[in-house]
Amino acid sequence: MHVAATTESSSDYDNLEQMSVRELLENINREDQTVPHAVQKVIPQIEALVNVIVERMQPGGRLFYIGAGTSGRLGVVDASEIPPTFGVPHGHVIGIIAGGDRAIRRAVENAEDDAEQAWKDLQEYNISSRDVLVGIAASGRTPYVIGGLTAARKHNIATGCIVCNAGSAVARESDFPVEIVVGPEFLTGSTRMKSGTAQKLALNMITTSVMIRLGHVRGNKMIDMQLTNHKLVERAVRMIVDELGIPTEKAEQLLREHGSVRKAIDSQQ
Repeated sequence: MHVAATTESSSDYDNLEQMSVRELLENINREDQTVPHAVQKVIPQIEALVNVIVERMQPGGRLFYIGAGTSGRLGVVDASEIPPTFGVPHGHVIGIIAGGDRAIRRAVENAEDDAEQAWKDLQEYNISSRDVLVGIAASGRTPYVIGGLTAARKHNIATGCIVCNAGSAVARESDFPVEIVVGPEFLTGSTRMKSGTAQKLALNMITTSVMIRLGHVRGNKMIDMQLTNHKLVERAVRMIVDELGIPTEKAEQLLREHGSVRKAIDSQQ
């Protein structure tokens, strides 16, 4: 059965080149405001995916993302932000983009059309049934993503997806599909816009919720974050001050002694 691809349907706006800059910005913003509502509708789907990720990661499993183009880049960005934010070692959340890391900066021709390559890429990380694989594809029909999910299911690996069309091939290969239908893009077919925003929102929700459930947050603070620059060290000191009610100088001393917010706080409790 053919399913209409809303991500490819014609924009609700026309004659864009005749709009003023203000009109362009206001109309893009008007469309962007619809995205959080589309995400809200699928919170139960996101919840189901988060639950299985937590279940697999608690005993040592990993979370993998695969995608092409904008979708792949969003997965790589999300994965790369987990270690500094939550103190999780590199390799616990892994983002893979069709065409390899060079595709992060420059499109690699036809990379997304290879249905076999995703599984080859995943095997380099020894993916197993302990892990979870999430395919990211606005259209829901990217061969690279479909092939990876199909192979993963054959190996009893839990699969999920983030797509922006309903009833897609990617969703059919996912045990836990997340289908955020945002409707036509302002610029017809430009899925880096509303679709990309929806995917980013979902990724933020998924990994933040997972990391909280895995114990990497206390109260509302990132107590396991890596202290990789001066700004983050200052933030860590403020966390310790707020948590323990001690002077800044004492908090700085504790942070130097223990090397992390968690250890500094625990040393005084």
